[in-house]
Amino acid sequence: MALTIFNTLGRRPEPFEPITPGKAGFYGCGPTVYNYAHIGNLRAYVFHDLLTRTLRRQGFEVTHVMNITDVGHLSGDNDEGDDKMVKSAAERGKSVLEVAEFYTRAFFKDTERLNINRPSVVCKATEHIGEMIDLIRRIEAAGFTYSAGGNLYFDIGKFPHYGDLALLRPDGLKAGARIGADENKRNPQDFALWFTRSKFEHQALVWDSPWGRGYPGWHIECSAMSIKYLGEQFDIHAGGIDHIPIHHTNEIAQSESATGKRPWVRYWVHNEFLVLDKGKMSKSSGGFLTLQSLVDSGYDPLDYRYFLLGGHYRSQLQFSYKALDGARNGRKSLGDRIRFLSEKAGGGVTPGTALPSSVTNGKARGYIDAFDKALGDDFSSPRALAELWGLLRDTEIAPADALAAAFDMDRALGLSLAEAAVRDADGADQGLAKEIEALIAERTSAKKAKDFAKADGIRNSLKDKGILLEDGPGGTIWRRL
Repeated sequence: MALTIFNTLGRRPEPFEPITPGKAGFYGCGPTVYNYAHIGNLRAYVFHDLLTRTLRRQGFEVTHVMNITDVGHLSGDNDEGDDKMVKSAAERGKSVLEVAEFYTRAFFKDTERLNINRPSVVCKATEHIGEMIDLIRRIEAAGFTYSAGGNLYFDIGKFPHYGDLALLRPDGLKAGARIGADENKRNPQDFALWFTRSKFEHQALVWDSPWGRGYPGWHIECSAMSIKYLGEQFDIHAGGIDHIPIHHTNEIAQSESATGKRPWVRYWVHNEFLVLDKGKMSKSSGGFLTLQSLVDSGYDPLDYRYFLLGGHYRSQLQFSYKALDGARNGRKSLGDRIRFLSEKAGGGVTPGTALPSSVTNGKARGYIDAFDKALGDDFSSPRALAELWGLLRDTEIAPADALAAAFDMDRALGLSLAEAAVRDADGADQGLAKEIEALIAERTSAKKAKDFAKADGIRNSLKDKGILLEDGPGGTIWRRL
């Protein structure tokens, strides 16, 4: 199976060719744990999960590293504003580490409910200060730093490739500077590697260093920890598109200046925003939606995962409850269809079992191949979902084969299809008749109004779920296929 990835560095699709054949090193930017993750944040982690599942499906041994930022992330990515962790701790009357631990647990509770596999390595910034200091020493020894006002800065003017990822023109960087930037900087885009008490006199977490007692800048943590666990060059680095112009640009500059190796990362992958009617969701604007808020509104977390998979990761995705309702109905229909096929197959087909020869040599194989081709084309989850639906609707494929192929596809999609079918079956018989009768009445009204497209849609929807409608002189009756 081939895999093509759209590389932000160069803005073009490229075939995936790992540094070490058969292995893939992947670093995905993790959360700053000062508040609950909102559903826009969680889009990135669902995509990271799809990415790793796809790599493993293609036979790669994947090392997935994710950081936990529990120190050093200011409210402005360009060394401006307050420390997010310190501000949150003060507002809640807790210590920084207490806040970090609480929201770290909350984050992983959300990822578990979204069926996101835990990364191979989860590393906290506060537990890797030594690695950060060592990396800063290397950057300093290579001649890329200067001290001013008690802080140590990276001098972007000494790094000729600064801005390549974000397509920034070096001669235009100063012109785009904002008023009120750090006056210690020679260039507004220079960034801090180490802060001392000259910037924050009462910083909660500080460490001894060659540059004074203080704490690291946000950008250095990702470089230090990814190099520790993946080496001085690795395959894939991912994050949101908002990381491109500052955070990831700075990571490249400091990492390549320290190691002398270029490119530091071969493939840069960035997901687009989840947007509301009023724009991008953010914590600073207040009123953001969490996964729990969706659960409290009656949605299953996997409804949201299904919704996200319905959009390509590089396209903005518009969130609305109407769209989420559609995703919930779609996922429920998947479960209904799986349950129907399981009844037809007489049981015995379970996830994780090897595909039978009737699948690998039969018609279902074509759907699996098309599914893998979709994921291999820059992780196109919408096309992959379409292939899953095509498989389940194809009446020429034996139910047992369709089930086996669907469960195989679900190893990449992570929708827990088998579990959903069992869960949705609880109490289904009691409510099934009422649901079908209501749809029959709706279909009858549509026919009277000459809305035959709607009437046919209802019939076809029920047929997909294994329910056949038969019209007769006495009205419409239904039976299982």
